[in-house]
Formats: sequence, C-alpha cells, structure tokens
Amino acid sequence: MADKTNKVPENVEGPYYVDEDCTACGLCVDTDPEHFAMNDDESYTYVYKQPETDDEIDACEEALEACPVEAIGNDG
Repeated sequence: MADKTNKVPENVEGPYYVDEDCTACGLCVDTDPEHFAMNDDESYTYVYKQPETDDEIDACEEALEACPVEAIGNDG
C-alpha cells in the first residue's frame, strides 16, 4: 500500500500520487501516460496530471491496481 507520507516530490497536488517505493518499471506510464510520467533520470514515476473525468479516474485506478509494488496511492 502506498504511503502518503513518502510521496515523490514531483507529484502534482491531488488525490493520486506515487511514493518512494516506485521501482520505475514503467507499467503505470504504459497504462496511463496522460497522468503518469518518468522523472528526469528515469528512477521513478510520478503523477503529473490529476484525473478530471470518470474515464480519467478509471485510467488512474487501472494504473494503481497494476502497480507491482503498490507505490501508487489515492487519498480521494
């Protein structure tokens, strides 16, 4: 389970976030590139845009559920 006290700094403010347990597998970016991106040195991902529609929320939830290390959280 993602830890909201351990978020990576690039996350934009909002309910979805990536924490420091991210292993940079890229699965979330592949699943939902409209909301997740790799940081500059590609050592982890972060949420660069929060979802605004039901379809976007579904896409973020799909990425959250697919994360192999449970590094994506939703505090919404």
